[in-house]
Amino acid sequence: MVALILLPNIAYFKKNTMQPQPILIIAYGNLSRGDDALAPLLLDFIEHLPAPLLTHVECLSDFQLQIEHALDLQQRDLVLFIDASVANQKSIEFKPLRALHDNSYTTHAMNPASVMQVYQDVLKTPPPPCFLLTLHGEAFELGAPLSQNAQHSLQTAQVFVQQLLSEAHLKNWQGLCDG
Repeated sequence: MVALILLPNIAYFKKNTMQPQPILIIAYGNLSRGDDALAPLLLDFIEHLPAPLLTHVECLSDFQLQIEHALDLQQRDLVLFIDASVANQKSIEFKPLRALHDNSYTTHAMNPASVMQVYQDVLKTPPPPCFLLTLHGEAFELGAPLSQNAQHSLQTAQVFVQQLLSEAHLKNWQGLCDG
């Protein structure tokens, strides 16, 4: 008879029992769907930045925002949501967010403002300051590579997030928002 001994995943335990970092970056998109990969690719870039820029940063990636992400906003000073968008007029757009009710019939996939509203409804307190960085995308087909315009957007965003993280204070981020 063979005895099976299960040991706890110490890395998981340490990661999930630590205090949240003051800055949360949530990137959402699908690496298999062309330009929808922009946000996860940018997050991968962020995670490989020099340690001083990431001292107080926690990164989170998912295919789409869901109701449970509201709890990830707890104990944060700043939150950055990153997504690809066909609606962008420029390569990247950066704007502040405010909590808003979502009138859709499902919570299967949400927008950042709705996640903030869930936070406010559940915790009975305003969410932390949240911002949205969108990268221009145009081709979201399954199996498609990044479009040339998306590659340009990604390069522009890489420079921009370094500026955000080197000046990671509310007033600085507000000053960098699109008109």
